Formats: sequence, structure tokens, C-alpha cells
Amino acid sequence: MAFAESAHTALGLWQTGRNDMAWPLMKGAARFMLDFMVEAPAGTPVAGKLVTSPSYSPENTFLLPDGKTHAVFTYGATMDLEIVHELLTNCILASKILDTDADFRKECETALAKLAPVRISPTTGRILEWIDDYKECEPQHRHTSHLYGLHPSCMITTATPELFEAARKVLLGRGDGGTGWSLAWKINMWTRLHDGDHAFILLTNLLKDKTLPNLFDDHAPFQIDGNFGATAAIAEMLVQSQIRDEKGTFELQLLSALPKAWPTGSVKGLRARGGFTVDLDWKDNQLTQARIVSQLGGPLKVQAGEHKAALETKPGQTITLDGALKEL
Repeated sequence: MAFAESAHTALGLWQTGRNDMAWPLMKGAARFMLDFMVEAPAGTPVAGKLVTSPSYSPENTFLLPDGKTHAVFTYGATMDLEIVHELLTNCILASKILDTDADFRKECETALAKLAPVRISPTTGRILEWIDDYKECEPQHRHTSHLYGLHPSCMITTATPELFEAARKVLLGRGDGGTGWSLAWKINMWTRLHDGDHAFILLTNLLKDKTLPNLFDDHAPFQIDGNFGATAAIAEMLVQSQIRDEKGTFELQLLSALPKAWPTGSVKGLRARGGFTVDLDWKDNQLTQARIVSQLGGPLKVQAGEHKAALETKPGQTITLDGALKEL
């Protein structure tokens, strides 16, 4: 969807300091959605809540109560709601940081509070792909669009345990097969669930069954998503930084999805949110040392297993931590 692409482009510009371009683009995308959304009518599962209509969940189909296959439009598809949630959340945060457009920020806050929630099926325990609990025509469909809130967004994390578990059940139901690009998406999602061993199974499937001799992703004949997606997943097996505290500080999670198949190793130059560059060493699946360079300065929060650390950094400062996150 164009507004989703616009929102991601704007967020990237904002994070690199191009506020002169980012904020107008973010605000324009949000304004479009504020005008586009409608209240769900009485008698629907989310009556009175804001939804997108028409709406569509690429490229899956569902069965209507009369048993007929339906692949056209619905309303309030879960992917839409997650994208809108991300866009409005980022607009609110950006407005506060830039100290601008307070009235527009209030509009976004009001709409976010009224946005239809992501729903969990009472029968399967999975995140619903559509507002209604439809039966899927293809239970192991290659798309996992309704898990956008898990990846690439940060809406579904360990801080939302019910949705976190419901997302895991979706992936279990979808299975470990798929096209090359589909496997790459699933690898990233299992990584966000901190299940490095399951992510490794899919990474092995991708390399074994969906990678050509020249290392191109195989999708009749080629699709770059599988290559870039698998690389992104490998990076997040080692460092994740999508969780933000109430003050807006990102937490660096080190080796949170490390597979048992990689018991000992090292990595250099991984980038983390908040302006950090991370080098890691580990042995016997445990962190032994982390070297973190702070590009911007400011607070640094780190987690590795049961260990946590919170430090203040200066621009250009290098912090070296041991396996228990004690400063060396």
C-alpha cells in the first residue's frame, strides 16, 4: 500500500535527521488515514472502532459462512490496523520530539485510542487475519501479512505477551515451507519471537531448497526479498533493538535469538536503533564480550539473557562489557 511505503520512507528520513522531508511525509500519510478510516457499524465485532474500508489482506482468501471462497475486499484487515497503529504512534512521537503540530498530535492520539484492536481467535488462539474469525482456504498460505505488527513493526513484543504467543501460533500453523521470500519473512518473525532454533530451521530450508547455485533467492526465477530478508534475520538473531521504554530509549537485546547451532562466534559492525554500533563475541551460546560505540550519545540500555545494564554515553564513546554486562 502506498501509505505504508510513505510511512516507512518518512520514518527512515526522520531517523537519519532529515526532518524537513520526514515530518511532512509522515503527517501527510497520517492525514490520509485519518480521513480514510470509518467507524465499524453496529453488530460487527469492533462496532464503533475505527477501521479501514475497503480493506484487503494480501494475497490470502477466506471462506464465508455459506462456504464460498472470498478473495475480494473486507474491512479492517489486521495488516491495515497494524500499519495505521505504527504510523500514528510514530507521528505522535515525532511531533513531541520536534515540538510541533500539537493539535495534529491530539488528533492522532484520539484516533489511536479509537483504532480497532488486533484480535485473537477464541478457537485457534492465533492472531486473526481479518476482523471476523473466517476459516482460511489455504491454512499454510505463503503470506503472513497479519504479523506485520511483529515484523517489521514493533507493535508485538514481549511487552504484549498475549499477542506475542498468538503470533507464534500463527507461524506454527503456517508451517516451515514456502517460497524463498516467504521463508525469509518467517525467519525474521521467528527471530522476533526469540526462537533462534526455529529461525535456523527455516534459514536452512531457504539455503537448501530455495537458493540457486549463484546464491540468488529462487522464486521463479528470482526475487531479492529472500536474500535481503535472510541477511536481516541473521543480524537480528544476534542484535535486536525494537523495544522502546516509556522515555523513548531503545533496549539492545544481545544474542536473544542465537541458535544452538552457532555455539561460538563473533560479529562486528551491527547497527542498532539509538545510534549504536555493536561488536559481539560469544562462546558456548553465552555472551563473552560486547563492544558498543555510541554515535549520538545518550542513554544505553542493554540486555543479554538475565543480565541488564543501563549507562549514559557520550557521542563517539566506546563501551566494552563482559558477559554479565559489567563495564570493562
